[in-house]
Amino acid sequence: MPTDNLDDELEQIRRYEDFVTIDWIQDSILERNRRIRNSRLIGDCRRGPRGQITVSWLWSQLRRTIDTGQSWFVVSLVGVCIGLNAAIISIVTEWLSDIKMGYCSDGWWLNQQFCCWEIEREETDACDWWHPWSTVTPARWLIYVLFATIFSFISAHLVRSIAKYAAGSGISEIKCILTGFVMQGFLGFATFFIKSITLPLVIASGLSVGKEGPSVHVACCIGFLVAGWFKKFARSQGKMREIVTAASAAGVAVAFGSPIGGVLFSIEEMSHDFNIKTLWRSFFCALMATFTLSAMNPFRTGKLVLFQVTYDRDWHFFEIIFFIILGIFGGLYGAFVVKFNLQVAAFRRKYLAKHGVAEAVFLATITAMIGYSNRFLRIDMTESMAILFRECDGYSSDICQTSLQWRMVNSLILATIIRTCLVVISYGCKVPAGIFVPSMAIGASFGRVIGIVVRAMYMSNPTSGIFAYCDPNIPCITPGTYAFLGAAAALSGVMRITVTVVVIMFELTGALTYILPTMIVVLVTKAVGDILGTRGIADEMIRFNGFPFLEKEDRAYHVSVDAVMRSELHVLMSSGMKAKDIESILSETDVKGFPIVAPNESSQILVGYIGRTELRYVLERLSRTLNVNPETMCSFTPDGRNDDISGAAEMGMEELAESIFEQSTSFSNGNNDKLDFWPWVNKTPMTVSPQLPLEIVMQLFKKMGPRVILVEDHGALVGLVTVKDVLRFTATEKFDHEPSFDERGGLDGLLEEIWTWTMDVVQRVVDWSHRLFRRRSR
Repeated sequence: MPTDNLDDELEQIRRYEDFVTIDWIQDSILERNRRIRNSRLIGDCRRGPRGQITVSWLWSQLRRTIDTGQSWFVVSLVGVCIGLNAAIISIVTEWLSDIKMGYCSDGWWLNQQFCCWEIEREETDACDWWHPWSTVTPARWLIYVLFATIFSFISAHLVRSIAKYAAGSGISEIKCILTGFVMQGFLGFATFFIKSITLPLVIASGLSVGKEGPSVHVACCIGFLVAGWFKKFARSQGKMREIVTAASAAGVAVAFGSPIGGVLFSIEEMSHDFNIKTLWRSFFCALMATFTLSAMNPFRTGKLVLFQVTYDRDWHFFEIIFFIILGIFGGLYGAFVVKFNLQVAAFRRKYLAKHGVAEAVFLATITAMIGYSNRFLRIDMTESMAILFRECDGYSSDICQTSLQWRMVNSLILATIIRTCLVVISYGCKVPAGIFVPSMAIGASFGRVIGIVVRAMYMSNPTSGIFAYCDPNIPCITPGTYAFLGAAAALSGVMRITVTVVVIMFELTGALTYILPTMIVVLVTKAVGDILGTRGIADEMIRFNGFPFLEKEDRAYHVSVDAVMRSELHVLMSSGMKAKDIESILSETDVKGFPIVAPNESSQILVGYIGRTELRYVLERLSRTLNVNPETMCSFTPDGRNDDISGAAEMGMEELAESIFEQSTSFSNGNNDKLDFWPWVNKTPMTVSPQLPLEIVMQLFKKMGPRVILVEDHGALVGLVTVKDVLRFTATEKFDHEPSFDERGGLDGLLEEIWTWTMDVVQRVVDWSHRLFRRRSR
């Protein structure tokens, strides 16, 4: 129908506006108008005069049922597609990771696990079907490095040539998109296709990056593309946001085999505004994705992820001391990685912006050359965690043998240090790169070291001290649980999430008894991070890239909105303006909207607000139907000519707009043509007083989501404020409060303070010793 065509045409124009913010209030109004219009159309189809069932009534009921169930069908379809994609990526990643070492004689398409099905993963020499590329160690090393170089080159080249948005993790950008920031192509088909292809190549290349963050991006692409097939979602930004949020939950669910953890991740990390309806859809989408992945069974083990384990032994209260050590490590690790990764990102932007492919190839080659000599760096990180998490009951691998424990400790410490450095320089390079699993692998290797040390302490003194409480009939210390808790600490430290980590770890183990240790470790990690002033790496990358994103945490700035607002405005008069005036303002400015004020007033009395897109669209469309010249008058308020239209209160904006177009065409032969813009004018824009505290304005932006808030004083327009204005002010102004950790210099400042304090103490001790020596000399 005509109003739908008009609505779709304007929405199509809006979609091509890149790097702007969505006005969620206007989007809600448009969706409300569509809902009212559809309800009116369905309500017009009634039964016959005697209550008999008619074809039109049946059709209206069918449409209502389809409209009600369409959302759940779309969510189900998105979940199934995400599960299928995750299973395929997992299978391909395993095969590519193993092909660097050798091939299967029974079938080139089989990875090492399937080729040597009945033999332990580490015991490759006992498998007759798996053939290494060479028996000479230097040749095997060279082939390993060569494969890593080829995989990284292909992935980086595809990203640079076809889909630049496929690089990186994508979580930071998705957080901004969910708040209303428009990034054309970030969730498009090219990004989805290239990231799905290159992600297995990147993981197989051995780069110290993970696939879990990019998996969330791929899942959101699937949600966006699938929902775009349905008109109900394609034309509503609010409904599309619900689907993308649900898809992000499903992405985490298939990455960790944790549907509840995925839902909590979408609440804790991804979304500012999370209502109950979105919660249920996220839960259902994560459930469908996890069920599909389980049905695919990519690892042929019945487990959803390769490092999923089951712990059946309890822990002891004296181990809390060591759990706290793991928590402290997680907080320090997060602070270290976030700080120095930002410095690497700044260096990359300044010097390596045009050399993304060369950088990725160089990093992959160096990683392969260094990591080949260390078994925990050589194999895939998920396989490494599967080994480190083991309880060692029934396993005869090297990591479980007491005679080799100190060799394992040296190897794990070296792996922890090297991989931490590699994560710092690799995360953010121009290939799909996540940080979830690399951080977990680092935490697992450090945690296993602590576990081995504690077990060695117990073995040397099994009946003394704190170990006297252990039952001598069962193993007292389980090193695998320390690796598990270390992984939780590192993940929480770098991402700054808490509840999500606890639930993900619980779903990975299924051990109810280890919820309390996980909570202890995560809370200690959070406390250390708070003391050091560490923000999550996703939030830091948002700040680094300059995206318009307000943090969830509230702060007191003790200023009013008049200190932040823009007072020099480009305004439009409600009447008296000509077409040439509108064209001149559009060409001379780049603002996204214009306040409308009453003419001939000493003070600017606010009448309404119109967006730049709507203004340009109406001007161009009316120019095609009317004899518009530079002197044609423009009106932003209804007049007597529109009395028959303005009296139709029950009409929606789209109906009014279409009527205006038709009426304007009928006047096209007259001499008093006028361009009517008033149906597109927002007559009730969000306004605040200039004395309102800035914190309240920030809450309005976060809760309501307007693109702009106008500031008026007793009806007179005095300014406007946007999210970018708030961010600019909070980033540049100094506030009257106790300086934070970052404002005191961050980690560098802390080290400098410690060094200064230490040198001062040493100097005082030296002076005191010198005076004491003089007294004794006398």
